[in-house]
Amino acid sequence: MGANLLTVASVMMCPHGGTVVAIPNSPRASMGGATVVYASDTFIIAGCPFIPVAPMPCVSVQWVQPATSSAGPSAPTLTEDSVGLCLGAEGGVQGMVMIQASQSVVSGT
Repeated sequence: MGANLLTVASVMMCPHGGTVVAIPNSPRASMGGATVVYASDTFIIAGCPFIPVAPMPCVSVQWVQPATSSAGPSAPTLTEDSVGLCLGAEGGVQGMVMIQASQSVVSGT
């Protein structure tokens, strides 16, 4: 059985507690009332409080491991097993996306 798909309703956070917001690049089908997201969509991070010496909050996500066998029309889908890196404004990796909840109606691998 595959891992649950990620949708715009999935709860994702940066390692510092900021909220990951998925912004689909184009309209598409939904699963359980929420739009499925793809690795090529835009993911921004809001409210990251990361301040080691100077403010360096996480601002975006780069997905490095999407779903292995589930794909949409133009890009791989994402599942709760996908790996995303949280990036700062300068592009530096600041940790991995923490997936708290995903779409349990449909799954992919």
